[in-house]
Amino acid sequence: MLQFNKWQTASIISLVLFGVLFTIPNFFAKEQLAGLPSVMPKSQINLGLDLQGGSYLLLQVDTDEVIDNRMTGLRRELQQLMRPSGNRERIALQSLPNYDAATKTVTLRIRNEDQSEEALDRIGDINRQGALGLALGGRPYVVEATGPRIDVRMTAEAQRYYSTSAVRDSIEVVRRRIDPAGTKEVAIQPQGLDRIIVQAPGDNDPEALKQLINRTGQLNFHHVDPSVSAQDAEAGLMPPGRILVPYAEFEGSGSLVLHEEPEVSGDMVEDARAEPNPDGGFQISFTFDGRGARRFGDFTSNNIGELFAIVLDGEIISAPRIQSAINGGSGRITGQFSPEEVSRTATLIRSGALPATLTTIEQRSVGAELGADSVRAGATALIVGFIGVIGFMVLCYGRFGVYADIALIANVVLIAGALSVLGATLTLPGIAGIVLTIGMAVDANVLIFERIREELAAGKRPITAVESGYQKAWSAILDANVTTFLAALIMFQLGAGPVRGFAVTLAIGVVTSVFTAYVLTRLLAGGFLLSKRPKALTM
Repeated sequence: MLQFNKWQTASIISLVLFGVLFTIPNFFAKEQLAGLPSVMPKSQINLGLDLQGGSYLLLQVDTDEVIDNRMTGLRRELQQLMRPSGNRERIALQSLPNYDAATKTVTLRIRNEDQSEEALDRIGDINRQGALGLALGGRPYVVEATGPRIDVRMTAEAQRYYSTSAVRDSIEVVRRRIDPAGTKEVAIQPQGLDRIIVQAPGDNDPEALKQLINRTGQLNFHHVDPSVSAQDAEAGLMPPGRILVPYAEFEGSGSLVLHEEPEVSGDMVEDARAEPNPDGGFQISFTFDGRGARRFGDFTSNNIGELFAIVLDGEIISAPRIQSAINGGSGRITGQFSPEEVSRTATLIRSGALPATLTTIEQRSVGAELGADSVRAGATALIVGFIGVIGFMVLCYGRFGVYADIALIANVVLIAGALSVLGATLTLPGIAGIVLTIGMAVDANVLIFERIREELAAGKRPITAVESGYQKAWSAILDANVTTFLAALIMFQLGAGPVRGFAVTLAIGVVTSVFTAYVLTRLLAGGFLLSKRPKALTM
């Protein structure tokens, strides 16, 4: 059991050396890493919000708004279903469908009660169509008829589905806005049913972060109506289907009257980039998907010489005149953009619109000084605990205590290397997990060494006693570490923020400590015993 063949020995040593190799980048600044050879790993352990400083936001998603918007759309859809189409005749309504936000119910009143059955059949199409019914495994709406009155109510399951989707989609939009390149270590995760936690290490301006997040980001391309002036619209002389929209602040003052229905909507934009404008200043270049490219091409072909307005969150950011048909599926937005505004606007367009309003419940800015203090305190605790454990093992177990200490150093190196490879974020609780792992790492060696002492006391020869000690202690070591690893997995799955950071380092530490304490020390002890073959062993 103490013998290792060449391949096993080489594998153990190689694993430890790989841990050293992946730990080395953490001792260099990012600028210095760029100058290292390309074969060297460049990944580092990322410091969390509590160590690096940054911004913390707790946001609430207005899920009621999402459901109300869905039901408002349902009201329009029901009204559309009552109109004639194909061989279907018109079903006359006593009044426009009414929506009750308190009960999440749309009510229709049929003028001719004989048409109620036909109306119910058409309304049933809503439950039979779309992905929502499939996702819920049933009907998202309950339809009840009482004479000429028909109530369509969203089920509790559908409300939960839309609320959960709104939170999930909001997280994705927020992530694209804060970290469009995916290079920042931003932590965005749900809390409860309708809240989102945003932690941005290194970003010490929560107000700017909040402004970027809270922009709705709704982009639309509208046809300008030149027949109605802004003065006429302000005086109430505006025809149906028109809206008065002001210019954005950087475009100056004034307003334009636009056709209310957009020609192309922001969900058809695939990409948007901030670029220098060849004529001076900055511009936003955008690309449509196939559907948007067709609609944009048709619109520009049919309206050469007309103005069209690009509207972002209810403000006109540009209103160019169509010079020629644009059929390539791409275009550019020019205006009096500042460098910050053009970058922020491009990010908003690219990330898409928020599905619901986000309200900031709590915001904090964690200073870098606090993070540096935490790092120093954690490092001090780590060093003190490390020295204490090393000294204890040498005093109690002599040569074998030295082997345990070598394994302990290898354990810390492997933890650091694993965190670097995974790109994990190290938090203050994570440091606590490493300190705890150092204390736990020698538990396995204590079990093994005490078992060896018992075997030596029973009169066994050194090699036999050591082999027996490792063999008999294995079951206890395995049971203890498996239960700890399972607890770490549960904390990672159910916990959030600091709890997860603690769970990550604890889980990695459990795996590496079993390897170093049982395998590495056995390699060192076996190498000594098989080469020297001592007749007596003192522990």
